[in-house]
Amino acid sequence: MSATILVAHPSPDLYGSDRQLLETVLALVGAGHRVKVALPHDGPLAGALRQAGAAVALVPFTVLRKALLTPRGLAALVGGAAPETARLRGVVAASGADLLVVNTVTMPWWPAAGRAAGVPVLVHVHEAESTQNRLVRTGLNAPLLAATRVVTNSEAARRALLDVQPLLARRTEVVHNGVPGPPTEPGALRERLPGASFRVALVARLSPRKGIDVALEAVALLASEGVDARLRVCGTVFPGYEWYEEELRGRASEPDLAGRVELLGYVHPTWPVLEWADAVIVPSRVEPFGNTAVEAMHAARPLVASQVQGLMEVVTDGVTGLLVEPDSPRALADALLSLAADPHRAAGLARTAQAEAAERFSVERYRAAMVEAVAGTLRG
Repeated sequence: MSATILVAHPSPDLYGSDRQLLETVLALVGAGHRVKVALPHDGPLAGALRQAGAAVALVPFTVLRKALLTPRGLAALVGGAAPETARLRGVVAASGADLLVVNTVTMPWWPAAGRAAGVPVLVHVHEAESTQNRLVRTGLNAPLLAATRVVTNSEAARRALLDVQPLLARRTEVVHNGVPGPPTEPGALRERLPGASFRVALVARLSPRKGIDVALEAVALLASEGVDARLRVCGTVFPGYEWYEEELRGRASEPDLAGRVELLGYVHPTWPVLEWADAVIVPSRVEPFGNTAVEAMHAARPLVASQVQGLMEVVTDGVTGLLVEPDSPRALADALLSLAADPHRAAGLARTAQAEAAERFSVERYRAAMVEAVAGTLRG
């Protein structure tokens, strides 16, 4: 059954949840649906969505940022709820949508606007907030009570949601992300010659949640122990986090790290950087899923990731990668040392991970699951 589907998304960038939205749109267009996407402002995602066959409109609406995630901030937001919900209801009605898809929990008034317009609402949750004040988490997820159906990208995200909104249990299902692999078979893991540097890659937003600072300290530890470790970091900051990048650059310029760390900014595609690496790290403090971990698996590179949330669903410790204590440069450095010391084991982990990524996190599996989730929401 062909339908008109309106998708609301909070960012015009091309990072994890943005690229996942693009996969969703490709799936829905491929299934014969008419897809329209509302973005708060223009950016690289808009062009990619149009190429995928979607119509894109720029619509101003509230997007929750960390500064608003306090009891006082949420209370202030409620004051503007009624007029914004009414305005967005008009957007939904004018779009002719048969279904509204709200991508992430950071757009509080869209679910209620969709229901007020008389259309079913599917919310796709990419967050697994568990560290915020419980009252804040309850308020953050309260708008999802208006959803007809909820999809989370991991069991960790589902648990975090139902911990504060248990009434959503029967409406919520897990669909793991589908992550595209490289366009060609990745090159073999190199054989390091004696004295060669140990190359480490990290792909992430420059955010404290992603643990880039932990990675720098781990490299410093390796260097202090005689390992010529080199780190390349691909990623940029969210607006408002420029201070964090300044801290990282300052730390990277200190004598024990000088010349060992490259902050490359936004890089796409990242496959050349992953192929360059002897190991890939995902040192996140919080991670609902971990697309970059799957990309490392697709690239057949040994992976070290934090033992947190969705990363524990992606990586099988000792089988497809190594899981380490989060927020611990020592644990991260020790895992990297073990890979550097045992290249045969490192290569075996990478080969197993590549096969698992192709099976568990394929784009084809993801697209089929999202098309079915949409169809089920329309039927229901």
